[in-house]
Amino acid sequence: MISKTHIQAFENIVGLENVYSDKAHLIAYSYDATRTRFEPDAVVFPRNENDVSQILRYCNEHSIVITPRGAGSGFTGGALPASGGIVLAMEKHMNKILEIDMQNLVAVAQPGVINKDLQRAAEEVGLFYPPDPASEEYSTLGGNVSENAGGMRAAKYGITKDYVMALRAVLPNGDIIRAGKRTIKDVAGYNVAGILIASEGTLAIITEITLKLLPKPRFTKAYMGVFPTVEDAMNAVFKSLAAGANPVAMEFLDSLVVQALKEKLKVELPSNAGALLIGDVDGNVIEEVEFQLQTLEHSFRENGASDFQIAHDAKERDNLWFARRNASQSITIYGSKKLNEDISVPRSKLPDALKAIYAIGDKYGFKVPCFGHSGDGNIHVNVMVDGNDANQLDLGHHAIEEIFKTVVEMGGTLSGEHGIGMSKAPFMNIAFNEAELALFESIKKAFDPNNILNPGKMGLTATTNN
Repeated sequence: MISKTHIQAFENIVGLENVYSDKAHLIAYSYDATRTRFEPDAVVFPRNENDVSQILRYCNEHSIVITPRGAGSGFTGGALPASGGIVLAMEKHMNKILEIDMQNLVAVAQPGVINKDLQRAAEEVGLFYPPDPASEEYSTLGGNVSENAGGMRAAKYGITKDYVMALRAVLPNGDIIRAGKRTIKDVAGYNVAGILIASEGTLAIITEITLKLLPKPRFTKAYMGVFPTVEDAMNAVFKSLAAGANPVAMEFLDSLVVQALKEKLKVELPSNAGALLIGDVDGNVIEEVEFQLQTLEHSFRENGASDFQIAHDAKERDNLWFARRNASQSITIYGSKKLNEDISVPRSKLPDALKAIYAIGDKYGFKVPCFGHSGDGNIHVNVMVDGNDANQLDLGHHAIEEIFKTVVEMGGTLSGEHGIGMSKAPFMNIAFNEAELALFESIKKAFDPNNILNPGKMGLTATTNN
C-alpha cells in the first residue's frame, strides 16, 4: 500500500482535488473493457506536463508503480493497475486540442483528447483525421498512440502510427523528451516516436501528440457485396485490391454474424448471405468514386458475389453500416462470454486463415463468429463460451492458443490493433523468439530501469514493488 506520506507528496504536486484514494475512485479506475479488476492504491490527475514530470520523478525515487490511463476502453488489460501503485489518469485536465495548423496540415493535441473530437475539429476546417477505431466516441488519442489503434478506414488510410509526426513524453526519471518533428521528413537520430507508439505506456508517459491531417475528400459512397461463402468473400478481398480497387474500408461479416444480426437485432440482411463485405469509397471527384465502385463490383462478381449494393444517400449508407457497427453485440446469442481476439494476416492468407479458424472451433465444439477489417487483413475472432462454465473457459483459451499458432505460422500476428496488454502476454513466445523477447526487455530497461511504468504488460517483466 502507498503510505500517507506518498499521498501527501502527490497532493503537493497536483493539488488536493486531483488525488483520490477513496473506494469509489479505486473501483472506477480498476477495470477496462476486459472487465478484469485490479484496484490501484490511488488515482492521480496531472494538470500538465510539469506535473507528470514531478510525479514520475517522485515515483521513480520511491519505487511506486504507475499505470497510465486514458479512457480505459482497451480490450487486453493495458490500462489495468495489476501491480497496484497509482493510476495516472489523463482525461480530466490534459484533454485539449492545442493547435490545428492549416498551413502544414498538422494537429497538436494532449493525450486525453477524444479521437472523435479531433476528427470533428479537423472536419470543421475542411481537414480529415482518418484513424477511426470502433471506440472513437470515447477512446483517447494517448490510448490510440499507446496501442497503435486501427479502425475501419485503415484499408486505404492506414493506422495511428501513419499519422504520428512527433511526441512529447516524460521518461520514468522525470526527464522530458521530444521525439520526432513537424517536418514531413526527419531522419536525424533514432526513431524514438516509433518506439513509443504501441508501447502501451511501458516506456514513457506521452504528454503531447503532433498528428498529420489530410484534406477531407469531397465525396463518399458505401457499398455491400453479398457472397455465398466466406472463402469467396476472402478471395474477393485481396484480388479486388490487387486489381486496383482502393476502398476506404472493406469490412467483413461471416454467416454466423449475419444470422445473429437478423435474430437479435432484426436487421434486414440477404437470406442467402454466407458472408458480407461492407465498406466505403471516397474521392474528390464523383468520377473517381464511381470508378472505384465499378472496379469493386466487377471484381466481387468475378469472385462469386451474388449481389452488389450501393448506398445512394446518407440514410442508405447508415443502413448498410448498421450491421457492421452492431456485429459485436449481436453475437452474444452464441454464448455468454466471447473470447475476442484481433488477429491479423497477410490479405492473401485470409481464405486459409478463416478456414483454419472455423476448423479449430469445430474441434473444440465452439461457435466462432468472425468479423472485422478484412481490407487490411485484421479479423476479430470470437470464441463463444459459457462464461459460467470453467471447463468451457479453459477449452476456449486452448482454442485461442491454437488459433494464435496457426495465424503466426501463416505470417500473421497476435494482434492487429488491440495490443498485448495482460491478456495476450502469455502468448508472446508464439510470435517472438528468445532473442527478440530479450531485445524487448533491453529496450524496457533502457527507458525504465526501475520498472515503474505499467509493469507486466506486453509480456515484459512484472513487479509488485511499490
